[in-house]
Amino acid sequence: MLDRTVKRAYLWLRTLELKRFSENAKRSPEIQHQVLFAKLRRHANSRFGVDHGFSEIRSLEDFRRRVPIANYEYYRPYIEQVKQGQISAMFGPGTKLIMFAMTSGTTDKSKFIPVTQESFEEYRHGWNLWGVGTYRDHPDLVNKKTLKLGSNWQQFFTEGGTPCGAISGLVAETAPWIARSRFVLPSDVYKINESHWKHCVALRIAMINPHVGMIGTANPSTLIEFARLMNDQSENFIRDIHDGTFFGASSLPDAPRSAFQSYFKSHSRVRAKELAKIVSEKGTLYPRDVWPHLSVLAVWQGGSVSVYIPKLEEYYGKPALRDHGLNASEGRMTIPLQDGTSEGVIEFNHHFYEFVPVAEIDSDKPIVLQSHELEEGQDYYILLTTSAGLYRYDIHDVVRCTGFLGKAPRLVFLNKGAHFSSITGEKLSEFQIVTAVTQAQQQTQIDIGEFCIAPEMRDRPAYVLLTEISLNPSDQQTLARCVDEELGRLNFEYADKRLSGRILPLTMRRVQPGTWIALRQRKSAARGNFEEYKHRCLVAELGFIERITSTSQANPSTGKV
Repeated sequence: MLDRTVKRAYLWLRTLELKRFSENAKRSPEIQHQVLFAKLRRHANSRFGVDHGFSEIRSLEDFRRRVPIANYEYYRPYIEQVKQGQISAMFGPGTKLIMFAMTSGTTDKSKFIPVTQESFEEYRHGWNLWGVGTYRDHPDLVNKKTLKLGSNWQQFFTEGGTPCGAISGLVAETAPWIARSRFVLPSDVYKINESHWKHCVALRIAMINPHVGMIGTANPSTLIEFARLMNDQSENFIRDIHDGTFFGASSLPDAPRSAFQSYFKSHSRVRAKELAKIVSEKGTLYPRDVWPHLSVLAVWQGGSVSVYIPKLEEYYGKPALRDHGLNASEGRMTIPLQDGTSEGVIEFNHHFYEFVPVAEIDSDKPIVLQSHELEEGQDYYILLTTSAGLYRYDIHDVVRCTGFLGKAPRLVFLNKGAHFSSITGEKLSEFQIVTAVTQAQQQTQIDIGEFCIAPEMRDRPAYVLLTEISLNPSDQQTLARCVDEELGRLNFEYADKRLSGRILPLTMRRVQPGTWIALRQRKSAARGNFEEYKHRCLVAELGFIERITSTSQANPSTGKV
């Protein structure tokens, strides 16, 4: 009873923070100005600050003249120095470097995003605001457990001794007691780098508890794989819960295995019988039945991952969907304040934002807007100035302004700017691809699951829809024709080039089952961020189709790509 009272009091205090955030949105332009100049003053004596004349910047115009719009490669030389332990390359005196958050780059080299004490506190504060809003709308969560999936923040260390990994693991490990008391998983689970066994351990620990009210992970495709694993290994999990064992214990490294011995020994014959009864009556074992009081799925809903959202109901029932918001290793950018949408208010307290209209992005002197200058319904590239040492940083995210809270814009994520294909000037976006395939599936009632569209060159260029699902030739032709028509409706340049014959009709092709999971495992293996990997629904690379079909056919049993 005391524990419940403390949690409710804590939530009430946090709710006041969310209220202040909403009220301060009226002053967001003023706050944004303060945020920018606080960062410039703090790091004026860094090598980057000296090189760019921070001490001489007196206005936003000065800032824009001194600091160019840039991507990661512009910062790489400075970050390499920080990796060697030279913190002053990017940061002022007294700055504490905690870790590097790993993420994929636009080249073949990974990006190392510095996480300072300040940037981490800002990141965590954003999550606190998100959590307060979610608990405010779902007060029943106070009495339930949260199953949160994440990755290791100490996968390896730089030569300077700084940990590298996923910031989600650091958030979980350093969460305050009152937050950790709600987590059903110990943070040590995140230290298992192999995704399959990490999910097996998570299920073994979580399935014994029937009171899970929220499940959180970045990508909805992870939730689908998580549910399928529960069902595929249901016999093993039920036996382990009955006997106090774990079928995969021998597959874990020594250190993680010892950390989980007490969890593996915990057992409940009553719970095992409950789960066995579900299998007997339903024929399956899915989260919707294992955790019947599930209230919220915390997961991305925007951009290309939206294709997975309709499939969640099969495995999880109908809990509310609460988007994580627009966030990345570089920082958290939006706070969603309601269910069922990826829309969120920019987190104006911590980063300074600039926006470039999509049509201006290739201009030598693009129009650059402050956040309060956006127009509802218009699309923009977002530029970040953060406490991670990044200034006017082009994160390649395309967002749409859907309105305002006070003077702070509400944004939805559309797609990564890099996820465009334009062989003949058609400028197809991943957002258009996902929308077209989703509409085509609804119209034809043909479900193809996970997919990817990529170009290939015949005598003229064409796009191919790749899927692991086997369809009869008639359904293939019907769906391909429908997707082709939808792309023309969404993109007039594509329609024009199809009409003129510069692009051939879209076709459909099957790849071997297991191709997508093998690709995901390969792409995420080096960084251990399996949960955060985003399957690309559009790959602009010519030669991708030949490579992925030849390797999957050569390895049909393993699915290795």
